[in-house]
Amino acid sequence: MAAVSPELQGPEAEPRPAAAAEPDPHEPEAGTAREVALTFRSIVEWEPGDRLAAAFAASRPGYGAWYLRDGEAARPTYAACAAALRRHMPELEPTYERLVELAGGGDLEARFLSLWNPPPIFAACSIAAWTGAEGPALVRNYDYLPTLCDATLLASAWSGARVLAMTDCVWGVLDGVNEHGLAAALAFGGRRVVGEGFAVTLILRYALELCRDVAEAAEAIGRVPVNLAYNVGLVDRAGTAAVLQIGPDRDPVVTPAHVCANRQGATEWAEHAETSDTLAREAALAALVSDPAMTLRALEAAFTAAPLHRTTATQPWGTVYTAAYDTADPGVRLRWPDDAWHVRLADPTEQERVRTMTVMTPAAAGAGRHAPGNAQMIFA
Repeated sequence: MAAVSPELQGPEAEPRPAAAAEPDPHEPEAGTAREVALTFRSIVEWEPGDRLAAAFAASRPGYGAWYLRDGEAARPTYAACAAALRRHMPELEPTYERLVELAGGGDLEARFLSLWNPPPIFAACSIAAWTGAEGPALVRNYDYLPTLCDATLLASAWSGARVLAMTDCVWGVLDGVNEHGLAAALAFGGRRVVGEGFAVTLILRYALELCRDVAEAAEAIGRVPVNLAYNVGLVDRAGTAAVLQIGPDRDPVVTPAHVCANRQGATEWAEHAETSDTLAREAALAALVSDPAMTLRALEAAFTAAPLHRTTATQPWGTVYTAAYDTADPGVRLRWPDDAWHVRLADPTEQERVRTMTVMTPAAAGAGRHAPGNAQMIFA
């Protein structure tokens, strides 16, 4: 491996993983609100190339600060990272090697892009599978600190199948759909456990690259070690829906549920459940999908309103976007309360949407991807 790239060495950099939001020259005071311009971009790059290289270059300072927040020695070696990827997701290895090359070929870049044992990020999102008229579809809210969001919709075909997905850490998947009509999205599982494994975003990439339906995806996701507890919402073109509960300390559990928020059964982390309004969102999701008068478009609209939609103006971690993935004609509608953006996988184009958002500054914003009062946690 080549020498470590200096841009990834500086933990003093502002922890913003992409150049999507305009940076302030000074760190704002915690608890104050400010307006940020968040640029959502679609990238069409069927094989990894210049566009992904540019995306990595833009995100390098912020992701370097996050990845090294506990010191370089806390991260696994390149040998361990490469061996883990080769053992558990060998089909991704050619793409991984190409991405490392595009990132400059450095040791630390390779370790970061493997997403093996990264720093823990505890998250919170809302997911509903719709199997009625106009479906099947998967609808989700992504709740995050806006200035830490990639805000990138990537169309790719790295392992043969076309995939359209919102990214994290350059090639990880927050939510997406493939050409077979399989859609997937992640939500934190509401448990404190941290173990040895991959970031769930790379595991979702693996499933969308290789799987055709919910059964295949559940099997593939369940056999890969994950570092935190997550719920994964799945729906396919045939109308099969499931929530897969995974974690580093338990065997995977496939449930026929059509909705999930941030618990895996009983509440195990009361503080997180209260802060993220998990119970209220779960109740709202269950009521929506069981309503006989509900339609897909009405369900999408409900995701852009309280209690599912959480404003960033009064709390640091709120809804950055709503995504509704179609499976019959694979594509996505990215939605906000006042706008929508439809992209079909069959004919994606490169576009931009600039969203001006009022964002509350978290108490630990200057310390990395941390939540107030807990240096190991962020609600996403």
